[in-house]
Amino acid sequence: MNTDNINDITLEDVMSYARENTDAIIVADGRTDTYKALARRGMFAEFLDKTGSYHDLIEKLWYHFNNSSDTVIEDYRVFIPTAGKFSGKYSRRINVSFEGVTHVVQMTVYPMVSEEVYILVLDELDGSQYVDETLTSKKVTTIQNTYLFSMYVDLIKDTTNSISITELSEDVQNQKLKYSEWRMMIVNMIGPDDQDIFLERTDPEYLKKNLAVGRTSSYDCLMMNLEGKYIWVKLIFRRAETNNPDDFRFVFMVQDIHESAEELMTALKTYEYLALKDPLTGIYNHRQLETEMENAIKGIISDQLIASMMILDIDYFKRVNDVYGHAAGDDALKHFAEVITAFIAGKNAVAGRWGGEEFVVICYDTDKDAAISTADALRRRIEDEPFDKIGHITCSIGVTLITAEDQINTAFERMDKAVYEAKSAGRNCVRAVFR
Repeated sequence: MNTDNINDITLEDVMSYARENTDAIIVADGRTDTYKALARRGMFAEFLDKTGSYHDLIEKLWYHFNNSSDTVIEDYRVFIPTAGKFSGKYSRRINVSFEGVTHVVQMTVYPMVSEEVYILVLDELDGSQYVDETLTSKKVTTIQNTYLFSMYVDLIKDTTNSISITELSEDVQNQKLKYSEWRMMIVNMIGPDDQDIFLERTDPEYLKKNLAVGRTSSYDCLMMNLEGKYIWVKLIFRRAETNNPDDFRFVFMVQDIHESAEELMTALKTYEYLALKDPLTGIYNHRQLETEMENAIKGIISDQLIASMMILDIDYFKRVNDVYGHAAGDDALKHFAEVITAFIAGKNAVAGRWGGEEFVVICYDTDKDAAISTADALRRRIEDEPFDKIGHITCSIGVTLITAEDQINTAFERMDKAVYEAKSAGRNCVRAVFR
C-alpha cells in the first residue's frame, strides 16, 4: 500500500497486505487430523512443513516445554486433541523454539463454518514488543512457577476452563474438556498408590459434600510431570465464594512441593533411624526388638506361623574393655553386629542389640531343630572371625521358640534362662529352653 491517506485504503488493500506480510497462514481440519500451510515466511519457511498432522502441529507450536522444543511424555499427549478444538476466535502468544532460538509468536485462530476446521495466523513478534511485559511479569512468574497446573471447575455444568500449565506456557491453555473427562484422563498421571485417594477426593459428590463455600481442601501425592518423572505435589481444591449456595464452582491447583517433600522425607528417615536403631552398632535397638517380638507373636496367633529367637552374650567382654580400652570394646561390638547382620542376610530374620554385650536375633519360619542349628552355625561363625586388636572372641547363645501363648516377658525369660545355662556349661555353646 503506497498511500499516506487512510481514506484511500480499501479492504482489498488490507487483505493483500496481510497476505504478503503474515508469517504463516494455515488451514487445519481436526476431524481428519490434517493441515496445509498456505503461507510460510521467515523462520516458518523451515519450521513448518507444507502439510502434515494437525495434532503434530499443535504439539510443535505450543504443546511443549516453555522456551524449549522438548516435547512432553506420551501420557500427557492424550490432551493434545482437545487442545486443538476451538469454539470461537482465539488468540494467544506462544514461544516457539527453533534451532536453539526461542521465537515469540502471536497466534490467532479463526474457526470456519465447518466443525473443527480452522484458519491459524502466525506472526513472529519483534523482541522490543514484549520485553517490557517480560520484565514486568518475571517476578510474578517466579512465584507462580511453583504451581504447575490450575483450572476453574463448574461441577453442575461439568466444565473446565482457564486451564494453565506453567511448564508449557505462562498463558491460559485452550482445552475443551468436561471435568468428568479430565478427571479420568489425569488419574493415569497420579502415582499408582495415590490413584484411589485422587478419585475419591476429586469425585463431584465428595467435593459437594465436604467443601463449604470458601473452604479449601488439599493433600500430597506423587504425580508424573511432563518429563515422565514422579514428583511430590500438593493437590488443592477451593470452593469459589458465590451468592448462590447451589453453585459448585472450584479452583483446582497442583503445587510443586517435591524439593521440600524430599527434605521432609530425609528428615523423617533420620528420625526413624534414630528411633529404631542402636546408635553404636546401627542395628535394631531394644525398643524395636520388642516390637519385632510382638509382631512375631501376632503372626503366630493370626497366621499360624512359627518363629524362634536367640540371645547372644559375648563371653568375658569385661576383659576386652579392661585390657584394650572402651574404644576397642565399642569397635568389637560394631564388628560383632556386622558379623550377625552378614550371617542373617537372605534369611527371614532380624537382629538387634538388646543392651551392653547382648544381642538378639528373631528367626521366622524356624522350628526347634532349625533354631538350634542356626544358632550353633552363628556361634561357630563368630568364633572363627578375627577382631582387630583383640583377636578372637566367643559368645554363649540361648534359644527358644515363640508361641501363641507368649508375652514378650515370658519368651524372654526362657531365652534368658537358656543363655544362663550356656554360660554355666562353660560358655561358647548353645542351649535351648522351649518350655
